[in-house]
Amino acid sequence: MPGPSPLRAWWAQRPPAAGAAVMATGIVSVALRLTGYEVLSLIALALGCVAWLALAADFVAGLLHDRERWLAEAKTPGALTAVAATTVLGTRFALLGWSTLAEALLALAAVLWPVLLFLVVRNRKRRMPGAVFLICVATQGLAVLGATLAATEATAWLAHTALVLFWLGLLLYLVALARFDPGQVLKGAGDHWVAAGGLAISALAGAKLLSADSPALYLWNKDDRGVLHTVTIGLLVLDLACYAVLLIAEVLRPRLRYDVRRWSTVFPLGMTAAASLAVSAAAGISWLRGLGQVLLWVAVAAWLAVGAGAVVAARAGIRAAGRAERPRAHHRRA
Repeated sequence: MPGPSPLRAWWAQRPPAAGAAVMATGIVSVALRLTGYEVLSLIALALGCVAWLALAADFVAGLLHDRERWLAEAKTPGALTAVAATTVLGTRFALLGWSTLAEALLALAAVLWPVLLFLVVRNRKRRMPGAVFLICVATQGLAVLGATLAATEATAWLAHTALVLFWLGLLLYLVALARFDPGQVLKGAGDHWVAAGGLAISALAGAKLLSADSPALYLWNKDDRGVLHTVTIGLLVLDLACYAVLLIAEVLRPRLRYDVRRWSTVFPLGMTAAASLAVSAAAGISWLRGLGQVLLWVAVAAWLAVGAGAVVAARAGIRAAGRAERPRAHHRRA
């Protein structure tokens, strides 16, 4: 029997962290939407959806036909990109007004989240790369999508559930921080930036919760709103500080070679831009919108650079898989 095609052989080697490409593309689409670049936002959304469908098919195929491999990958923090990517795309669809599809993606993410979170937390180690912060990112992704739908659908219980997830996400950030290897700041291959991404998506969740309130729902009293406002601003300040530290570390120790984990760098860049824009609107801080617009184009530039690296790496990987397959095919004929 003929072996798998070079494309399939290359795809089979895809790590779970590849899901960060969907997260990065989805949040860039959201930020472009928040700044009025609708056409570019829809293009990014379409690319994110294609990548999500491919990864979803691989996820299901692994679960049905290669349970051992699926379980091994599900125990790694990168597996939680499945939850985070689904919620980011769901948030973008909610902004389009496609509430039914957004709700379906929220339901799917909510089913995957406890299973994958349990497996990842159960297998945590003492010193881990930045991907460990995905336990926070995935949880806050649910909070963001829940709060967004609560605002569009005027559903109070969804907002209150999102608030619980928001506080749980902050707790999980501290758990991840205790396990994070600080040396990754200077030697990490890209996923060390998720340390900033966790803070950014937490700030975005806080902003979405603030924006979800309305006279019709009356979600938060004055004290609750004050606490949520203060925590959200504090999270954004911490995110910007973390962003600056990581950026300085990149200048001091350049890591220019492409790595699939660089998508986990693009995601926090885009998420910080989106958080700045959302907090600006929710808290009435006008200058944050200008900052968010600047940071958006930094994220877009990083997306283009990493995307170009991904294409080059994919072509090289497919060629290598093809070269490896030819001797095997010749041996079988012999």
